[in-house]
Amino acid sequence: MKKELVTIILGSDSDLAVMEGGVNLLEKAGVSFDIIIASAHRALPYLQKTIKAKEKSGTKVFIAAAGMAAALPGVVAAETTVPVIGVPIDSSALKGADALYSIVQMPGGIPVATVAIGKSGALNAAILAVEILATSDKKLKVFLKNYRKEMYDGILKKSAKLKEKGFKKYLEDQRK
Repeated sequence: MKKELVTIILGSDSDLAVMEGGVNLLEKAGVSFDIIIASAHRALPYLQKTIKAKEKSGTKVFIAAAGMAAALPGVVAAETTVPVIGVPIDSSALKGADALYSIVQMPGGIPVATVAIGKSGALNAAILAVEILATSDKKLKVFLKNYRKEMYDGILKKSAKLKEKGFKKYLEDQRK
């Protein structure tokens, strides 16, 4: 089994599009990762086997994304001592609140780091995974500093553009 530093586990293939921004960030950072589908409810033996194999092969962070009952991140955390980041997915009438509560309300002793619901959560999960890895990787520390600088520069650019164009024109251009 190939060594991936991050293993992303999805409860369903419908979660793939939500994770796209996080996957793109890991690629941009040069972090090796694997992404699999393994429902905690429908494929528990496969999930357990995969977690053990990934842990043995060198995974340093698990990202587990699930909607509705969202047992997946908690089950992953129960099976490993490797850090687990849970991403709640909006996949029900409750708009992801059910998944958020399920992931964040872990019993003492089995932690899951929980991020926001949906795409911003997926991106933040990837950033958090890179931050964890950066504690022992100088290249990733530099990547994170540059990433934040890009965000900073982007905000300054938008602010200058808003000042130049004015509120109505800026908003009109955004809607095009």
